Amino acid sequence: MDIGTITLIIVASLLLLVATGFPIAFCLLAIAVFGIVIWVGSAALTSLASVALVSTTTDFFIALPMFIFMAAILQVSGVGSALYETMYKWMAGLRGGLAMGTVVISTLMAAMTGVAATSTVTMGILAYPEMRKRGYSKDMAMGCIPAGGCLGPLIPPSIPMIIVAGLSGISIGKLFFAGVFPGLLVSFLFILYIGARCLRNSALGPPIPLAERANWREKFVSFRGVLLPILLIVLVLGGIYGGIATPSESGGVGAFGALVIAAIYRNLNWKNMKEAVLTSLRVNAMIFWIILGGSAFSVMLGLTGVKDFIAEILIAGAASRWFVLILMLVIVYIMGMFMDATAIAIICIPIFAPIVRELGFDMLWFGFIFTMDMLIGFITPPFGVNLFYFKGLGHPGVTMADVYRSVLPFVALITLAWILCIVFPPIATWLPGMMIK
Repeated sequence: MDIGTITLIIVASLLLLVATGFPIAFCLLAIAVFGIVIWVGSAALTSLASVALVSTTTDFFIALPMFIFMAAILQVSGVGSALYETMYKWMAGLRGGLAMGTVVISTLMAAMTGVAATSTVTMGILAYPEMRKRGYSKDMAMGCIPAGGCLGPLIPPSIPMIIVAGLSGISIGKLFFAGVFPGLLVSFLFILYIGARCLRNSALGPPIPLAERANWREKFVSFRGVLLPILLIVLVLGGIYGGIATPSESGGVGAFGALVIAAIYRNLNWKNMKEAVLTSLRVNAMIFWIILGGSAFSVMLGLTGVKDFIAEILIAGAASRWFVLILMLVIVYIMGMFMDATAIAIICIPIFAPIVRELGFDMLWFGFIFTMDMLIGFITPPFGVNLFYFKGLGHPGVTMADVYRSVLPFVALITLAWILCIVFPPIATWLPGMMIK
């Protein structure tokens, strides 16, 4: 059987299994095992054992459990409520202030947790009912929440960035800081859009009445809710940027800091601790199963020659290296509409990274725009995970069609920011270049 036919069979099998709803990790494992048995020989299955050991014990992935546990603790710590209280007192008097404040809180939570779910769920519970009660339109109140959650994996620390760095050999710390300015750019664009829409039509996001607004003393007192989160951000990211701590060590500091914050907010009890530990266990298990399945799938692609075949097609058939890069990014953009970001990274990075190196592109820059490309899928219909997180909160009168419609302007804005990072690489690469080695 020729290599082109083998490639088509593998791609078709993957699409078919994913379409059935079968867990992506087991889709990759099944295709890897059957592919090796059919096209290489059952004796080659022994290679999967060593790959499984190496892929799940590599130093790059030691940071994952710590950052996941930190996010789980912060989700139950009450920090979201404290941040929301501060935002409400300072911004509720502005047109669209509650929606803009939701994006601001999402930005701060992004710099603490590294995952999309924490901000989306927290703000979906706290901010959406309040905005609707205050007369905000459904689309305005709804769209900013899953969109703001996208900032979680974009601004460091970021779980998807750890996975991309581990698979591509890029410095985790540098990839983290490549996301700082682009993340702030996305946050700014979201806030600018909300402010402009509500300035033109105050009915979309009316300010709260003057009599209900906080006085200056109450506003400044509310800053107490921001101090601990900012301190945690400085400890985690400052240690990495200053070369004082590795990402794994900073993850441990962040996890301990999250426990301290939960204790200060009097939410460090057995119930919350149990919930955080079980959440961490589930997320870690899911990610490492995907890593295991993806590693096996990558080995199968290498043994069958599919990986080299795809690389040859992309390079030989292209008019320029930029065409190859854009084609790869478009493939990832489309995959993000249907697949989990971890699975996309596991499948694509082993194929794309050698091509990018051969074409002479900066790997740090590519690693970041690849990551951002995947993360757009968090809010891209039909299967953006943030959209399902929000819909799963069960707010009355909210349909999946409502969620899809509300998030489309934000998809356009984050896509615009991604394109700017492609056209102007220093947006992502300048800050990592200034890091202490």
